[in-house]
Amino acid sequence: MAAHLSDADLVVLDCSWYLPSSGRNADAEYEAAHIPGAVRFDLDAASATDTDLPHMLPSAEHFSVTLERLGIRPTDRVICYDSSGVNLSAARVWWMFRVFGHRSVAVLDGGFLAWSAVTRPVQRGIVRRQSAGYPKPEVDPALVRDRAQVERLVAGDGIAQIADCRPAPRFRGEVDEPRPGVRRGHVPGSRNVPYADLTDPATGMMRSPAALHALLVEQGFDVAQPIVALCGSGTSACALALAVEVIRESGARAVGPPVAVYDGSWSEWGSAGNA
Repeated sequence: MAAHLSDADLVVLDCSWYLPSSGRNADAEYEAAHIPGAVRFDLDAASATDTDLPHMLPSAEHFSVTLERLGIRPTDRVICYDSSGVNLSAARVWWMFRVFGHRSVAVLDGGFLAWSAVTRPVQRGIVRRQSAGYPKPEVDPALVRDRAQVERLVAGDGIAQIADCRPAPRFRGEVDEPRPGVRRGHVPGSRNVPYADLTDPATGMMRSPAALHALLVEQGFDVAQPIVALCGSGTSACALALAVEVIRESGARAVGPPVAVYDGSWSEWGSAGNA
């Protein structure tokens, strides 16, 4: 990517986001150092504003306005990254672009940590691109699931491969959820694939397609069949959607439908009247 940073049709987005309890400030970190030319993508501001649930998909109009303000055009190639080392939020933004039909989008493997680890140049301050028109996009319903659809899966209507990407102690209900009012537990029939397990902790790079596939098989998943992913707020679940795309694009495994993300995730399920 470094050789193409000056390409007119390339837009790099710093998509870093962290839970308030992390003690990290994504905006301040971006201003202190980011990939040259990278624009800050504010996940909170780009999410729906008409709900109490965190990080819900915005309307098509909201998303198009967000991209217009960032200076992104429908023909641009977009590269998303974050500074978490585990694709905590970059994959969510990647998924949002795909939901709204912008398919020329990718995630920078290893993110900012991998970029800076090899002493590539960084930039300080805030980058702003000239506003560009972005028409109202169409939503791809194959990539999103709501509570009613997940309830039907739990009831046995369809292939119920439900992956919960929260850390194992939260999946098992051993610790409290970070958001108030959300109970412990997990969706009945779901299986745990912690999002942090999808990357190599030593490098922050995504594991090989073979290793990713083995991890999913070990947990009882068939990547050739539909998978619905969830997490706390629908953010880190997108890392699993990205991992399955990596497996399939490697050509080593059967092609199947894209992973759909339960947008409300455990923040909704654990707050509502679901058992």
